[in-house]
Amino acid sequence: MGGVPNLTRADAAAAVRNPLAFVAARWTPQPRTVRRAALAALVMSVIIVVTGGAVRLTGSGLGCPTWPKCTDDSLTTTGAMGVHGVIEFGNRMLTYVLCAAVGWAIVAARSQKPFRRSLTRLGWAQFWIVMGNAVLGGIVVLVGLNPYTVAAHFLLSSALIAVATVMWQRTREGDTAPRPLVGRAVQQLVWFLVAASVLLIAVGTVVTGSGPHAGDSSEVERMPLDWETVSKLHAVLAWIVVTLTFALWFVLKAVDAPREPLARTRELFVVLLCQGVIGYVQYFTKLPEALVAAHMLGSSVMWIWVLRVLLSLRERPGTTADLPGPSEAAAVPTRA
Repeated sequence: MGGVPNLTRADAAAAVRNPLAFVAARWTPQPRTVRRAALAALVMSVIIVVTGGAVRLTGSGLGCPTWPKCTDDSLTTTGAMGVHGVIEFGNRMLTYVLCAAVGWAIVAARSQKPFRRSLTRLGWAQFWIVMGNAVLGGIVVLVGLNPYTVAAHFLLSSALIAVATVMWQRTREGDTAPRPLVGRAVQQLVWFLVAASVLLIAVGTVVTGSGPHAGDSSEVERMPLDWETVSKLHAVLAWIVVTLTFALWFVLKAVDAPREPLARTRELFVVLLCQGVIGYVQYFTKLPEALVAAHMLGSSVMWIWVLRVLLSLRERPGTTADLPGPSEAAAVPTRA
C-alpha cells in the first residue's frame, strides 16, 4: 500500500478554491465507478419518494411541526413527540444521504477522463432539484400539509428521478451525436407515451390530495374533489398508457426494430401490469397503507422505465477518446 502524498500549502489553497478540480486532478475513476455513482443517485431518489410516502401513510407528516428545526426549541426530535417525530425526522435525515449520493455522482463525473461536461451538468441539476425540494418540503410542513404543496413536492421528486435516469443512461454512452434507431413515427408514438405517463403521475397526486391518507392524524386540508371519481380518471389514464405501450411493442415488432427498444418496451409492459394489479387491489380494499406504499414505488419504477424506453430509441457510440486504456481494457466488457 502506497504512502499518502504530502499536501503543500498551495495544494490546500487549490482544494479550497475548487475542490472538484483538486480531486479530479488526483483521481481517475473507472467507467464502472461512474456508472455505479449515477445508479446510487437514482436509487436514492426512488428511496426518498418511498420514505416520503411512508411519512404520509403513517400520519407523521407533522411529526416535526416546524422547519428547518424539528420543534421551535429543538433541532432534532424529542421523546415527547413519539414515533411520528422519529419517522418525520428520519425522512429529513435521508435527504442528507441523497445529497451524499448525488455529490458522489458529481465528483465521479467531474473526475472521469476525458472530462464530460454533460454528465457533470446532469449531476448538478440533481443537486439543485434536491435543494429546491428540501425547501419545498419545509414549506409543506409550515403550511400544514397543504395538498397542493404536497403534490408539487412529489412532482419535483419525479423530475429528480427523470434527471437521475438520464445521467445513469449517459454514463453508459459516448458523447457523439445521437443516432436514431427507429423512424419518426415510432418516436412520436413514444412521446405520446411519455406525455400520457406525465399526466398519469400528475393525476395520481390529485388522487392523493383528495384521498383519505392526509399525512397527519389531525384535520388536514384536502383537495375539494371526490377521490373515487379522480381514481377512476387515474385508472383510465393508466389503461391509455398500457395501450400505448402495447401498440409500441407491436409497431417495433412490425418494423423489426433493434433489440434494445423492444426489450425496454417489454419490460415497461410488465411493470405496468404489476402496477395495475396493485392499483386495483388497493382501490377495492379501501387503500391499505402497505399497498399504497407499493403503488408509490411502482409509480417511480414505471416512470424510470418510460424514460428508458425513450432513451433506447437512439444510440451514442463512444469515440476513440472514450475507449479505455490498457489498464482499463480488462475491466470493461466488450459489446457485441
